[in-house]
Amino acid sequence: MLKGISIYPETLSNKKKIIRIRRDKNGAPKEAGRGNLLVDAAESGLIGSDKAPDGPNAAPHVDQLPIKVDYGDELSPDQSLTPGGSKTSSPSSPGDDVLLGELTFSVDYNFPKKALVVTIQEAHGLPVMDEHTQSSDPYIKMTILPDKRHRVKTRVLRKTLEPVFDETFTFYGIPYSQLQDLVLHFLVLSFDRFSRDDVIGEVMVPLAGVDPSTGKVHLTREILKRNIQKCISRGELQVSLSYQPVAQRMTVVVLKARHLPKMDITGLSGNPYVKVNVYYGRKRIAKKKTHVKKCTLNPVFNESFIYDIPVDLLPDISIEFLVIDFDRTTKNEVVGRLILGAHSVTAAGVEHWREVCDNPRKPIAKWHSLSEY
Repeated sequence: MLKGISIYPETLSNKKKIIRIRRDKNGAPKEAGRGNLLVDAAESGLIGSDKAPDGPNAAPHVDQLPIKVDYGDELSPDQSLTPGGSKTSSPSSPGDDVLLGELTFSVDYNFPKKALVVTIQEAHGLPVMDEHTQSSDPYIKMTILPDKRHRVKTRVLRKTLEPVFDETFTFYGIPYSQLQDLVLHFLVLSFDRFSRDDVIGEVMVPLAGVDPSTGKVHLTREILKRNIQKCISRGELQVSLSYQPVAQRMTVVVLKARHLPKMDITGLSGNPYVKVNVYYGRKRIAKKKTHVKKCTLNPVFNESFIYDIPVDLLPDISIEFLVIDFDRTTKNEVVGRLILGAHSVTAAGVEHWREVCDNPRKPIAKWHSLSEY
């Protein structure tokens, strides 16, 4: 059966959010165990959202609750926010000259049930992704393109470079006449308990050359390095930033997006929202979401978030914007992302952040092209 989960974005009030980073008397951020991160109590579920004022001109509501922050090793924008989803700083990431192995699978079609049946059998010759164990913990994610509506994954097999999965997935509601227009996409990964999973490679199989009408077709394909350059645009996002040096406050406004890609075959069923992650160095210190905008590829959000950030911490702050397509039937899918601040990877992002820092109290709004997540 097709595996799927439903993820609903958290309920959001229209009030502005405030995150505070405290410093000690010397002006440095406090260390783990001694510093407190202050967040509003509504976010922690201790105060009902009905107490928050509504409307764009409502004053921020601050009921602060001390939560201790550990600035230990955690995902940072320079690791987890790299195109392609793999960590650039990981020494175990496969290079251009590393053989990535082969994937064996089979394709069949159940005519009475109008269902495509794919069995992921095994992989051979996978590269070492964990230098400590000199092995990998492989698993496979599979998607049917172009609609990406059918998404499944295998179980994780521990410490092996020759995994045998032998898992069968059945995808219902696919007419046989449409098989020639579909592409099977296999993404081979290695599980990492402490950070983002490593991407080993991918396999793309157009079904135009596969005919399962007479029975199961067994195939073996070479695993290739993941191609992070997609042929379609990820769209654009407009955001505004303003920093108040006296109040030491950063105001982030998610304005609108345009030209978002069609995330399924129907084309106009996109339900986008934006998740805003704020990083201080290697630690994510805040995450917020906008409301979901129904059935549009050009959403208008106009939602603001406020963060109290000392001036001397600005060089270590990064703000990540993830445009996500809400899907009631399957897992939400990231459409694209934007990074501003210390770990910005584009010239436009670097320039936007510089203008914000050089022009205090002035809102700077810009359009940015989204990159792949």
